[in-house]
Order: sequence, then C-alpha cells, then structure tokens
Amino acid sequence: MRNFLSLSDAGPDGVAAMLADALDRKAARAGWPKGKPDADAPLAGHTLAMVFEKSSTRTRVSFDMAIRQLGGSSVILDSGTTQLGRGETVADTARVLSGYCDAIMLRTDDHAKLEEMAHYATIPVINGLTDDSHPCQIMADLLTILEAGKPLPGLKVAWLGDGNNVLASIVEAAGLMQFDVVAACPQGFQPEEEAIVRASGRARVVSDPAEAMAGADVVITDTWISMGQDHADTKLKAMLPYQVDAALMAQAKPDAVFLHCLPAHRGEEVTPEVIDGPQSLIWPEAENRLHAQKSVLRWCFGQIG
Repeated sequence: MRNFLSLSDAGPDGVAAMLADALDRKAARAGWPKGKPDADAPLAGHTLAMVFEKSSTRTRVSFDMAIRQLGGSSVILDSGTTQLGRGETVADTARVLSGYCDAIMLRTDDHAKLEEMAHYATIPVINGLTDDSHPCQIMADLLTILEAGKPLPGLKVAWLGDGNNVLASIVEAAGLMQFDVVAACPQGFQPEEEAIVRASGRARVVSDPAEAMAGADVVITDTWISMGQDHADTKLKAMLPYQVDAALMAQAKPDAVFLHCLPAHRGEEVTPEVIDGPQSLIWPEAENRLHAQKSVLRWCFGQIG
C-alpha cells in the first residue's frame, strides 16, 4: 500500500513513471467519450472515497472521472454533510472508510489532518490539497510541460506572487526532477524556508519579478487570495508588482509557456492578455489533472513505478 501525501513519497523514479504512464494512457484515449473506461480498466471493482473540507471544481471532477476511466467508482463526501463535520475524528473516519472503500482522497486545510488520515487508514490516502502542499496539481503541471516539448532537467521555472502551497510542491518537484525555480515574492508572503530546503538547492526566492522572469522556460502564478482568506487590501497592494502582464512575460524566453492552477482572477495575479494569450496552457493543464491523477491512483495500488 502506498500513500501519495507528497511528491517525495513517489521519489524521482515514481514521478517519472507516473508521467510516462499518464502520457501513454492519455494518447490511447484520443477521440473517446469521456465516460468510456480505459481498454484495460485496471482499477475495475475499486472504489475511491473523496472527502472534501474545501470547495473544489477541478479536484472533484478530475478524480471522479479518473477512477471511472480506470474502471472503478467513487463516493463523494463533503464534511458539512458527514459526521466529520459534526466532530467525528479524522482517525475514526479513516478507519470507517477503510472498511468501505479501496482508497481515500482528502482535500482539507491543516496538513496534520491528512497525516492523521494516512496514519489510521489501512488503504492508500492521496493529498488532494492542504494548506501546505498540492502535489496532484504539480503532477498535472509537469505533464503539461512535457507535452509542450520541454524536458524537465535544466528547466527554469519562474513563480510570481504568493509563497503558498502550490509553490511548496513546485520546489519539491524541482529537487526531485532536477529543474530550477526562481520565486519572486513580496516581503511577508515568502514561502517557508523548510519548503525551499526541500528543493535541494534547485530553488531560490527573490524580491524582483524581472529577476525571476529572465530566461524562464515556464511562468507560473496563482490566485493571491486563497480559500479561507479574506480579500485583504493590504495583501493585494503588496502583490500588485508581481502581476504577470505582457511586459513581464516578454522577459521570459520567447517560447515560454504560462501556467495557472485556477481559479484565476483576471486583472489581479495575471492580465487577460497573458492568461488568454497564445503562451497560456491553462486549459490543457486543467485537463491534465485527470490524466495525471489516473496515474497517481495506479501508483498507489502498485501498478506502476
């Protein structure tokens, strides 16, 4: 049994195996109806429990469709309509779901809840997002980068904006897959030093957006106001110089691509001309949540890597 709480759980070989599997399985489905199971239906008979303590569009739909395409089924649980929302412990919920289902995907706030779920569950547990990290999103990002014809080793990734959970997983990926991240973040909104250390020297934080963008192969940003945060004017003011606009984008390589995990706030972290422009790959990136997570599920069940 394997848990996917972070990219490091799989390691570089596991991440590479999942990406290769995702590319192959996506190509094999070209032109098929979305609801048609894969030809081999490798997880036939398996059920995925999806537990949501945070709102979701992409995680909810992509994991639901992922397990269906693999031949299995899903049960979707929102904390507000389950006993978890009425005070039942994460540990007890983990034990109960382990008796009903074959894997658990948890999308929550406190990373400690995810670790508690994994500790008490007797089935694989997958990190669908916590305040600390978002490894499933980064698997989709890496898949999108590869599809754009950009090998990961030696790549330069520019991050602009908040030093949040998505950035934490990007720098973790950098250490594993041997690419570099330069993150431009305003004072007071930089990532935790622990996250940068996990990049094994492949990531650094700067204050100048132009420094991060110079020669970048990939440009990534995220919403400045995350779920559960107030729409703080102070934070927005600090972030404004880090908005990805056409002038900043022009400082990256001419063939650089733009990524954003969505939802986006056009006019805040990115201008419409960039996010809706020719360098933007946000729609393939969003679709790739499905294909990457299929391979994450297969990895958790020991079918690859």
